[in-house]
Parts: sequence; C-alpha cells; structure tokens
Amino acid sequence: MDRPINPAQHCLDVCSAFGQAADPRMTEVMEAAVRHLHAFVEEVGLTREEWLAGINFLTEVGKNCDDVRQEFVLLSDTLGVSMLVEMVNEQPAPGSTEPTVLGPFYVEGALPRAFGDSIVDDPSTGGEPLVLHGTLTDLDGHPIPEATIEVWQVQPNGLYDIEENPQKRNLRGVFRTRGDGTYEVRTVRPVDYTIPDDGPVGAMLRTAGRKPWRPAHVHLMVRAPGYKPLVTHAFDAGSPWLSEDAVFGVRGSIIAPMDDGDCQFDLVIEKI
Repeated sequence: MDRPINPAQHCLDVCSAFGQAADPRMTEVMEAAVRHLHAFVEEVGLTREEWLAGINFLTEVGKNCDDVRQEFVLLSDTLGVSMLVEMVNEQPAPGSTEPTVLGPFYVEGALPRAFGDSIVDDPSTGGEPLVLHGTLTDLDGHPIPEATIEVWQVQPNGLYDIEENPQKRNLRGVFRTRGDGTYEVRTVRPVDYTIPDDGPVGAMLRTAGRKPWRPAHVHLMVRAPGYKPLVTHAFDAGSPWLSEDAVFGVRGSIIAPMDDGDCQFDLVIEKI
C-alpha cells in the first residue's frame, strides 16, 4: 500500500473489487458503472457540496416511491435513459412500428374487450369521443389475427386512473385482432398532461428550465405468438408538445391525426 494512488489507479482498484462476482454480467455492469461514475466526477470537478446535494436528491427520489408512483422511473424517463434502454434493446426492422417507453402507469390485468368496445368505464370521464382503429400486419403486409393489443391512456382531467385511486380502472382494455388483423377501440381523445412534478424530479426540471409536459397519446402493447412484442404510443398530431416531450418518447412515425373523432393507427410487428 505504499504505491501512490491517483484517480486512475483508484478507479482500477474499485473496479477490481467486483472481479470476483459469481455472475460475469454483474462484473461487467458494475465495472462499467464505476468507470463512468468516476469519469463524471473528474470531468465536472464535483465538489463535496454537490456530491452531498446529489445524495440528498436521490434520497428524496426514493422517499417519493410507493405502489402507484415510481419516482426513479420518472427520473429515468426525464433523463432520457428509459428511451435509451428501448433503443438499445429494441432495434426495429425497417418498416416495423417504432417502440417507445412503457411509462410508469401501466397496470396488469386490464379487462378483455370485444372489437369496438369502449374503454370508458367512468361515466364522469368526459372528453371528446374517439375511435382508434387499424390493422396489425407483419413486415410482408400479412394480417396477424388473434393478437392482443392492450391500450391505456390518461383521463381528460390530466390524471391516470390509478393516480386518483390505486384501485380505479378507467381507459384501459385488452383487445384481440380479427381474422383480417383489424382492431377497433372506442375511447376519448387523449390530452396533453404533465408528469407528476410535485416531487424531486419536478424540482429538477424547474431548476433546469424544462417543462413537465407530455404530448397527448394512447399507449399500445402488442403481443402475438412468434412475433416480437411491441410497446408504443399513438401520438396526437394536434398536440403542441410533440417537440418538447418531457420523456423524449416521440417518434415521427407514430404520430397520427385524431381529428373528427377518428384515428387510424396501423401497426407492423416483426417475427422473432
């Protein structure tokens, strides 16, 4: 231990501490994390006060997590990491529908619906009626029957159902494509809304001069045997926030007109 220790040697020492892990992938991930974290500290010349502020910020993020709200997912979303993970893991073939983030408000166990059913379960929902429909095909244009398309969206009041009550279910449903690959959902036109910004992530956005808005969209999750699952959005072409999505999830190919109560949103998935 009489050798001189500089930042580069210190980083090597820390990385080597993870070299005995039973799982090689754990070693790979942790060593890379250490290298990048150490490089970040050196690059910005992080002060002790800034380091402590970062620790306190992450502590507050943890305190704002519960069964409904996941502030760490929100932090990942607003830093663009959630979308980057999708880009790294899902590289869609040319012609297939582009994926985007799952978002923090997905709930398992949505009700099965018949073709053309409404997902409006709360009579007080309000909003502008919308029929969302389209055809699910493979890359060769062949329709895919009996696939499941799960949809969910924010309510016209700007809140997801579970934000109002963890047990509430509204504007959610699971549909099946018909023999010709078509699907149809009766709902209401989605609205622009702000991500939860009353916690540390919201404070971070305000400090950075960023807006908390998400452009209006409907979430879709597509599953079919023998095909890669797809998580995507149908974005409303009329939203003013398409270029300033707080979670960086907008892609031009998944923007669709939703005027006059109608939205055609075709989907293309690729085989495994």
